[in-house]
Amino acid sequence: MTVAVLVLLGPSAPVGSLVARPLPDGAAEGVVPNRVMTWNICNPCDVGNVDRAADIATYAPQVIGLQEACVRDVEQIRAYLAGLYGLVYHVEYGTVLRKRSRCGGTPWNPGAFGQAILSASPMTDRVSVEYPDGGSEDRGYLAVTTVVGGHTVRVFNTHLAHRRQQPVRARQTEELAAAVARHDRAIVLGDFNAVPDAAELAPLWALAPGSDPECRPSPTATCEPTTDWSSRFDYVFLRGLGSVGQHVHPTMYSDHHLLHTDVVPARGA
Repeated sequence: MTVAVLVLLGPSAPVGSLVARPLPDGAAEGVVPNRVMTWNICNPCDVGNVDRAADIATYAPQVIGLQEACVRDVEQIRAYLAGLYGLVYHVEYGTVLRKRSRCGGTPWNPGAFGQAILSASPMTDRVSVEYPDGGSEDRGYLAVTTVVGGHTVRVFNTHLAHRRQQPVRARQTEELAAAVARHDRAIVLGDFNAVPDAAELAPLWALAPGSDPECRPSPTATCEPTTDWSSRFDYVFLRGLGSVGQHVHPTMYSDHHLLHTDVVPARGA
């Protein structure tokens, strides 16, 4: 019976039984109040959540948007961030799918899968939207209001349809852009499954320029890849805000790299 329960529920270890992985030189000493991060954490992947937590703790953003996130994984990541690194985050979920092959669980109670937002400040006005057409898998966006760099900001986190489904992504982006347009100050995080000059991203570029001044929707732009297959699919779009630096960090714990940026008030604001 014990073996059967372990097979169904999967392994887990209390924080007290683990030792914090040493962080590299130059790692953040605490939450960076104006830093935001997006990361598709890869699912299903044979990756330990304690390693995911260490990667996040290295850069310690104020807000983190996770895609392909199972609720159980995110809860473990939060526990490790707090217990091993002293980083305490609130969480909101944008579940779009309940699927055992994605997130484990039991046949009658499969795990929840979708987006998650972690924030060092409390979040309000949560909205979770599932796109009418997700493409080959259910997709959506999660939006919350929180504080970044001392300013109240609307934060969106999304995961668009797979890369060969451009017409579907175009409809998804139109819906997302309409929601972003209602806010003067917004941050849009996510895995968009599209390169910068893809036509379907045009509505977002028009509303909220990306955080990297060298990466723009032009064939001649210099855009650092954010995936193991050398494509730029992950973005931080900023509306009513500026950026003082964007960084891409390859990781062995996902097929997407960590992407973070430090935001500042928009010039002239």
